[in-house]
Amino acid sequence: AVGPKLFQYVIKAIVQAIQLLYTMLKKIDRPSYVLLQNPPGLPSIAVAWVACLFWRSKLIIDWHNYGYTIMSLSHGRNHPLVQIAKWYEKLFGRLSDYNLCVTNAMKEDLWVNCNIKAVTLYDKPASYFKETPLELQHRLYMKLAKDYEPFKPRYVSDTETTAFTEMDEKNGHVIKTRGRPALLISSTSWTEDEDFSVLLKALEDYERYIDEGVELPSLVCVITGKGPLKDYYNGLINTLRFKHIQICTPWLEAEDYPLLLGSADLGVCLHKSSSGLDLPMKVVDMFGCCLPVCAIYFECLHELVKHNENGLIFRDSNELAQQLKMLFLGFPTLEGKLHNFRKNLRASRQLRWDESWDQTVLPLLG
Repeated sequence: AVGPKLFQYVIKAIVQAIQLLYTMLKKIDRPSYVLLQNPPGLPSIAVAWVACLFWRSKLIIDWHNYGYTIMSLSHGRNHPLVQIAKWYEKLFGRLSDYNLCVTNAMKEDLWVNCNIKAVTLYDKPASYFKETPLELQHRLYMKLAKDYEPFKPRYVSDTETTAFTEMDEKNGHVIKTRGRPALLISSTSWTEDEDFSVLLKALEDYERYIDEGVELPSLVCVITGKGPLKDYYNGLINTLRFKHIQICTPWLEAEDYPLLLGSADLGVCLHKSSSGLDLPMKVVDMFGCCLPVCAIYFECLHELVKHNENGLIFRDSNELAQQLKMLFLGFPTLEGKLHNFRKNLRASRQLRWDESWDQTVLPLLG
């Protein structure tokens, strides 16, 4: 760490570029195509382009967002680093042979502002994102109950019991417990583009509704993921004194995450795109599990979340609290909007990732 930050960043990018170019040219056999996801694109777009020149290969850039807009969250849009990154992405982005992007809004922006022609390839869930059978739910809850209080049974029982399920020892059948709490899940990388104070404030309002006599279930809120702001938000969570809501922030094993999504009652997404042009992958995965979602508004979200069809879109904590009250009123006996959203997701049968690739990308490559 010597010299000004800008100098450090330039030296780091140069060193990474040399390492990456050496690795690509020395360790990889000549490919027909190089597929590069952006971001991160600095310095990988330029390096991949140089490697493709050497190999006489085709370069495909998969635009998931803009790197410079993510940088602007920390540095501000007018910072010299952000302006350099913006110029770099536009310049080297034009040198690719093919371009994919994740929304029609990004496709239009790439063409209008960067003169880059792209094909929209929506993110799709992998095949293992699906509804979780009750027996698998029970096994997952039993596993999580070893480490996390919200999954432990609310009462002492002779049967194998969790907060959500119990097993009949005579026939081995699993049933959902009477008076079980609702399971709400959100996932995050705990970064600046997700403000979890919105969810915490909505949960405070939800607790108040119960205290006022509204017929709502207790709530278990699970927030998964790792990231730089996790300790900060855990500190805020520890100051809350809920009687009817329990919050835990586990780091799940890779195979357990889709199982938990497929077991939950509602997903919440607080992702706000830095560019306003990409869509949250976590919602894609939730929809793969037929899990209805409440998602915070940004410009192109309607390309994924259809308000009042497969979920709800909110703008602030007050609106989210109202939506939670409406969706969980009379839970779990009343079959209201939550049930209808899940039915719509089941009926829609989304394409899976490999099917989407075959339909959209293979024709592009001839």
